[in-house]
Amino acid sequence: MASGKEIRTKILSVQNTRKITKAMEMVAASKMRKAQERMKAARPYGDKIRRIAANLSHANSEYKHPFLTRKDQVENAGLIVITTDKGLCGGLNTNVLRLALGRMKEWDAAGVKKTRVTCVGNKGLGFMQRLGASVASKVTGLGDTPHLEKLIGPIKVLLDAFSAGELDVVYIAYTRFVNTMKQEPVLEQLLPLSGEQLRDDHAHSWDYLYEPDSKVVVDELLVRYVEALVYQSVAENMASEQSARMVAMKAASDNAATVIKDLQMIYNKTRQAAITKEIAEIVGGAAAV
Repeated sequence: MASGKEIRTKILSVQNTRKITKAMEMVAASKMRKAQERMKAARPYGDKIRRIAANLSHANSEYKHPFLTRKDQVENAGLIVITTDKGLCGGLNTNVLRLALGRMKEWDAAGVKKTRVTCVGNKGLGFMQRLGASVASKVTGLGDTPHLEKLIGPIKVLLDAFSAGELDVVYIAYTRFVNTMKQEPVLEQLLPLSGEQLRDDHAHSWDYLYEPDSKVVVDELLVRYVEALVYQSVAENMASEQSARMVAMKAASDNAATVIKDLQMIYNKTRQAAITKEIAEIVGGAAAV
């Protein structure tokens, strides 16, 4: 059995760890509220522009944007993986990376020649580098607030490759915020644009009047569509990150309190055993005299 001094040292160490996890829990809770507000503010615009862009895929336009061109067979694929820059957020990154890895294995099994990956966040970048994947571009160090100007550059690498015909499909993987206790990994098709995102009946055909012309309108709209989808995905991922970190740090603080309680009990038993031993030695010595 460990001595009383060793147990006291362990108790102090766990208490110091609990102070850190408690502070991180409070910081994550504060950041979570701001991240949720930012994410909820971006949702209406993102949902609306998704609906318009999906309607556009059913429109009878004389101009067909490359983003709307679907190929029968996928030979080259692109994947945007959105993860966090920091850890200590439970299984958040593990779940989305497992989903992305599963899709990459499906592509390999289907005969896809090459998969290009764009990584948003340090955790996804490190995973893909260890995996030996072809990382086309990356962006890290986004902080607590997503900035569209930092995201567009790396994302545009895959978009340009798709427009040039080098990629046949582009997917985006991120973690969607459901509530504080639940976040779900999501894998969505970004390009080519699919009308399946709509919930309405598509039996009829869509058509629009364009001013000044269809090319200008469609080009601008689809750029806004991609920007909105990427920004919304990053905002959702950041809100999920802070929620998962708060829950993980609360669980760590609770576990530390349990460990301290157990160690305190062991320390009391050890101390009592030492006192009993000393009393027994004194009594034995007095009896011998």
